[in-house]
Amino acid sequence: MTLWIAFSLLTVLAALAVLVPLARAGRGVATAAALHDAEVYKSQLAEVERDLDRGLISQEAAQAARTEIARRLIAADREAQRGGGTEPAATDGRAGGAARLRMVQVAALLLVPLAAVAAYIAFGSPDIPDQPLSARIEAPAQGRSLPDLVARVERHLADNPEDGRGWDVLAPVYMRMGRPQDAASAYARAIRLLGSDVRRETDRGEALVVANNGIVSADARAAFERAVTMDAQAVKPRFFLALAMTQENRKDEAIAAWQSLLADAEGGEAWAEAVRMELAKLGVEAPAVAGPSREQIEAAGSLSNDERQQMIRSMVDGLDSRLAADGGSAEEWMQLMRALNVLGDRERLRQVIARAGEALKDDPAALAGIRQLARELGEGS
Repeated sequence: MTLWIAFSLLTVLAALAVLVPLARAGRGVATAAALHDAEVYKSQLAEVERDLDRGLISQEAAQAARTEIARRLIAADREAQRGGGTEPAATDGRAGGAARLRMVQVAALLLVPLAAVAAYIAFGSPDIPDQPLSARIEAPAQGRSLPDLVARVERHLADNPEDGRGWDVLAPVYMRMGRPQDAASAYARAIRLLGSDVRRETDRGEALVVANNGIVSADARAAFERAVTMDAQAVKPRFFLALAMTQENRKDEAIAAWQSLLADAEGGEAWAEAVRMELAKLGVEAPAVAGPSREQIEAAGSLSNDERQQMIRSMVDGLDSRLAADGGSAEEWMQLMRALNVLGDRERLRQVIARAGEALKDDPAALAGIRQLARELGEGS
């Protein structure tokens, strides 16, 4: 019932929003017309006086004209005053117009809500019962939306705040929903109830960083440090600690931390490229990465096409840079050729074949192997 009352009030307000300006506009137009007529009649009176002075009309004709013009001027003045609301409406033609305007107003006031109700009944769902939040929370979880499921878990945790497992499950969901501050709070509760471990400390620190627009706060840094204390090789907390050093302008320590991370890369890690970018910002050229092995290329098969292409290209670039700078064995050159063939980069493949031939020109056996592989890849004769 409350909803229907609200709908009715909104409908009346919408109708009044149209009718009131319409009524005011009608009065305004009538008043403006009457004022214009009055000015015309005044001009006609002046014209009669001028014609009389010039002898164009007789005294009797001038008097008759004055009388008629004065009558019209008085009528126009009354109309103007009536439009301004100073006199009651007269029972003339204009009164009829006002009556028609009222009929239009009343019709609009009745037809608008009736049309709205008819449209809702025809196209809406008036028979669907209300769905209060409590009923939705209690409904089976299958097919439910994520916000409903989160609301259900939140209600459970409100009744059972010491359920550490519940907080531990809810925290990463908050992160996926873009609620990092709530995620950090949930992780803190899970750590208090279930104990600290590398994952919870790291994820809590990451949530704090995200909530702080990418800045590693003292609280987040402490969480990452606790994670590293438990696992010195954990990559993610070490990454954020290196980032904290960079943000604090501790350049030498940051470079050492980034290089230490990169030294542990086995090749193909997504975070390794980010590490190289951070080192470049600090003016340090990242060490070359190891080239792609057959196992690494095969492992790329489990990735999506874009991820696989990105992974292979990253490894190819690293191997290419190292061979260009330091040279390498025939096997490494052929490894690069195979990778470029996988990527379909034919132009670069031809360039690498030429460079390999130049680098291995003093080793006939190695050169023969390069040429043989080039023929197998469709780039030799």
